[in-house]
Amino acid sequence: MEQKNAVPSWVNPALVNWRLDSFGSDAGQRVHVEFYVDENTFKERLKLFFIKNQRSSLRIRIFNFCLKLLTCVLYIIRVMTDNPAQVRHTCVNCNSTTQSNEINWELIFWVDRKVPVWAIQVIVASISFMEAMLLMYLSYKGNIWEQMFQVSFLLEMLNTVPFIITIFWPPLRNLFIPVFLNCWLAKCALESMINDLHRAIQRTHSAMFNQVLILICTLLCLVFTGTCGIQHLERAGKKSLSLFNALYFCIVTFSTVGFGDVTPQIWPSQLLVVVMICVALVVLPLQFEELIYLWMERQKSGGNYSRHRAQTERHVVLCVSTLKIDLLMDFLNEFYAHPHTQDYYVVILCPCEVDVQVRRILQIPLWSQRVIYLQGSALKNQDLLRAKMDDAEACFILSSRNEADRMAADHQTILRAWAVKDFAPNCPLYVQILKPENKFHVKFADHVVCEEEFKYAMLALNCLCPATSTLITLLVHTSRGQEGQQSPEQWQRMYGRCSGNEVYHIRLGDSMFFREYNSKSFTYAAFHAHKKYGVCLIGVKREDNKSILLNPGPRHIMSASDTCYYINITKEENSAFIFRQEEDQGKGRGHCDILNSPSGLPVHSIIASMGTVAMDFQNTSPTESGVKLAPPLHPENELGSRRPSIAPVLELADSASLLPCDLLSDQSEDEAGHSDEDITANDFVKGYPPNSPYIGSSPTLCHLLPQKAHFCCLRLDQSCEHVSFEDAKAYGFKNKLIIVSAETAGNGLYNFIVPLRAYYRPRRELNPIVLLLDNLPDDHFLEAISCFPMVYYMGGTIDNLDSLLQCGVLYADNLVVVDKESTMSAEEDYMADAKTIVNVQTMFRLFPSLSIITELTHPSNMRFMQFRAKDCYSLALSKLEKKERDKGSNLAFMFRLPFAAGRVFSISMLDTLLYQCFVKDYMIPIARLLLGLDTTPGSGFLCAMRVCEADLWIRTYGRLFQKFCSSSSEIPIGIYRTEAHASPEFQGSVSIEGLNDTRDKGEESKILTRSSSSSDQSEHPLLRKKSMHWTRRLSRRSVKRSDSSLSSIQQRLGVLRRSEREELTELVRNRMQHLGLHTAGYKDVTNLTASDVMNRVNLGYLQDELNDQQNSISYVLINPAPDTLLQLNDVVFLIRPDPLAHVPEAPPAQTRRCRSTTDTPELNKI
Repeated sequence: MEQKNAVPSWVNPALVNWRLDSFGSDAGQRVHVEFYVDENTFKERLKLFFIKNQRSSLRIRIFNFCLKLLTCVLYIIRVMTDNPAQVRHTCVNCNSTTQSNEINWELIFWVDRKVPVWAIQVIVASISFMEAMLLMYLSYKGNIWEQMFQVSFLLEMLNTVPFIITIFWPPLRNLFIPVFLNCWLAKCALESMINDLHRAIQRTHSAMFNQVLILICTLLCLVFTGTCGIQHLERAGKKSLSLFNALYFCIVTFSTVGFGDVTPQIWPSQLLVVVMICVALVVLPLQFEELIYLWMERQKSGGNYSRHRAQTERHVVLCVSTLKIDLLMDFLNEFYAHPHTQDYYVVILCPCEVDVQVRRILQIPLWSQRVIYLQGSALKNQDLLRAKMDDAEACFILSSRNEADRMAADHQTILRAWAVKDFAPNCPLYVQILKPENKFHVKFADHVVCEEEFKYAMLALNCLCPATSTLITLLVHTSRGQEGQQSPEQWQRMYGRCSGNEVYHIRLGDSMFFREYNSKSFTYAAFHAHKKYGVCLIGVKREDNKSILLNPGPRHIMSASDTCYYINITKEENSAFIFRQEEDQGKGRGHCDILNSPSGLPVHSIIASMGTVAMDFQNTSPTESGVKLAPPLHPENELGSRRPSIAPVLELADSASLLPCDLLSDQSEDEAGHSDEDITANDFVKGYPPNSPYIGSSPTLCHLLPQKAHFCCLRLDQSCEHVSFEDAKAYGFKNKLIIVSAETAGNGLYNFIVPLRAYYRPRRELNPIVLLLDNLPDDHFLEAISCFPMVYYMGGTIDNLDSLLQCGVLYADNLVVVDKESTMSAEEDYMADAKTIVNVQTMFRLFPSLSIITELTHPSNMRFMQFRAKDCYSLALSKLEKKERDKGSNLAFMFRLPFAAGRVFSISMLDTLLYQCFVKDYMIPIARLLLGLDTTPGSGFLCAMRVCEADLWIRTYGRLFQKFCSSSSEIPIGIYRTEAHASPEFQGSVSIEGLNDTRDKGEESKILTRSSSSSDQSEHPLLRKKSMHWTRRLSRRSVKRSDSSLSSIQQRLGVLRRSEREELTELVRNRMQHLGLHTAGYKDVTNLTASDVMNRVNLGYLQDELNDQQNSISYVLINPAPDTLLQLNDVVFLIRPDPLAHVPEAPPAQTRRCRSTTDTPELNKI
């Protein structure tokens, strides 16, 4: 068969040049087809080489630029070799006509041009002419006149055609040609060359550089043109100017200085100066305007982070959706609080334009040299390249919690994390997520903080361990412990000093604190380290294990390779050890080096080198293993018998080491009881929840129902075929309720239930949980909570009194108010908490004995919680907060009474947890273990114990530390203290309504010191007991006053307030009757007994509704000094060892009563 080579008619010659073999029906018939990208013509190939191809066109433009510069250099050489006297003799066929006495026109039109210079200029002109004609041909688009009348083409013809003519007509070789005008062509070639260069190297952010370059080139061209023109025209005058003098004149003229020592003498040069000035007045303002516009746009977008700086300096990148001033200051204050990060730069990448407040902060010299704001998106590689993300030490990606749709905010955060990981795989990621169900999308990040997980777990522990939120917040904030040290009140000084405690880590073999406890038990090391150095050892990590263990118990033997985690005012590396040994009377104190000192040398204090922080401890010496700390004689015991002593802490655990027996076996199973509640408690089983509401939740061993409850049985306010109860009273719960008010049943509520149903909580002490939801939950959420015992829900809001009464608010100990998502996007940012604050204030007035725990969006709104307009003490605390903020404190809000008492917190306070992980990568795991979000086998958990009157014989916190370590191996980490004091409203320095509110500074100090005397007296147990009796009597009757006017005002206010209480009581009683609830369970607040008053004082609430003279202050002391005296109703924070880590060998019947009879006065467990 004949083979045909034909080109089909549909072939497009402007396609890719490649071959295609077309197979027809006959296998031997093939057609060869060629495709081309460009037209296969001579013109198109030339255009591709000279214009379209980036690299070849760039080489041609560089060559053209060099040619123009060469012509300018040749002109300067011609001027320097010019001899005006030779012009007449070299000018052929020029008649010597009579010239003017002032202007010699012959010297203007004719010059002395040497032959070598002429030859080179002719060659350069010929090349330039051919290039110009070729480019004109290639760029021709149908209008020849448009091409010919371009300024660049006219200048090219003016400087090239005369030289070409001189080749054929030699008499014109000395004709003056304004070759210096080629500088403008060189400027155009340079612009084109820079554009091609940027296209070749793919540089896109070059507008600012181009504009600056154009401005500089324009100035140079103006100066060079004026210099050459004036020098040439002045040759025709009486006195010619040199090239340097002409340059000097142009610089002085264009700079508007105008000295006048050099001036043009003839009118042509003067006219040229006028023309040049007019051109400068038109061209330069346009260039400056464009430059200023680009500069302003660059200021808005932030420009670029220098590549050289990125390679020589260290920086981190902060990616946010919207940058608020509070978020920025929290990040900067916490990030730069560590000495390790002082030389870091912070690059902020935000898609929004910087607002006025943020711009004002970034202009402060403290931040302007270290913080760089870039407007851009993390989803664009160009913006990530501007931020030099591939060279960054870390990238912090924060979610916008103020968004109405928090799920959408999480989706944006996830995309940012993916984009950064794709662009810079080796850059460490620190990601903040709002919803727990989105956490698994960013599990590749180095550190992830889920806001709702931490929030609900912290709220849950607040119900069991009061002020857990305050404890965790203070631990994750960086402070030197200097807050409140200038205050006259003792509690503020103690509270501020202990707030400086943080979590640090060190290898045991390198530690001066723990080195001597190698091969000793963990409990022994924790007790003696606290006794000797005042540090609190809370956890350890083996070298071959990545998991951190909190209080692994006495069976954990310390080794030199262990990493120790401890709480202290500062880290060991920043501590100076000063040893003071007490000697006999009449002798001084001896000092010795710690490296050569024996282990028995007592340590008096540890002084931190950072600032002036110093922790002073009692001067103690190590006791022998057989010595016990004997308690004092009981003051009321006539026989003088001694209280039970405290056993020593053993170096190594033996088989008789004891664990809390109520954790090994539930006491509710052993005690004989016939109530329905006990029977129900015995039906609970321990296991892992079968249904997790989201991916990524940590499995936790919990108390569960043998069988899942029906969905209808979970509804508290409605009866069903299985349950006939319709309110909390009908259920007859043995323990008080925990009510949670939330907008929706999100997956975060699951983390609220799990800590309250953990396996280490005694069954008989489980509190019923009622979820008060604005929107009813879906079946997926009900499936997850149906396995937990005593968990119910109902629809309603906290601003509805009927909903509160139906959910059992009268039988609740704790009411948790969660911030609602719908209120977070208020028009005014700080008004997002307005509804929550007012509703909580209303509930506080209606149910004064209820413990209300509130979450707010903004920490600054904490001052409105339980607001009283005429509380002068709150005003004094407000001034103290302002002083601490002016001093640069990161914890200025810590002295607000609601926060100190743990009744309010903001989740934004935990943002510092993510920031601290850059320096302390262990902070998130430790916080999760403390809050019960993670359970590691062998790791302890956080709990609390209350100090009762029978436990005051222990006297000090150090002896309490020994008591716990020796008996139950528990590690105390702090104290929650409540102090009762008289209200300042009835002191002489405080005015009441109708009295003058002005006072001087001396009177203000009286307000702050109103309880100093009482606190000093309360140091002794006997005086403290008498003060408590006085407080009880105070609650039953009012104090007599000698001032009759003040007494009458007090009585009048009492009548008004009592009438208000009666109105509130009547309102609640009427609503209960309307709903068909039993009013017998509601107590009139006006008829509370003295015990009720003291119970409420112990909870940390103000007593203005019950007794105008009764107030209380509650606060947290983290790792107090060992010599700190205990007070009645102190709540001790404990890290209890895992009861399942080591099961004792003794049978259960013996372990139930494992404690010796000498330890009978036990601390009451919360």
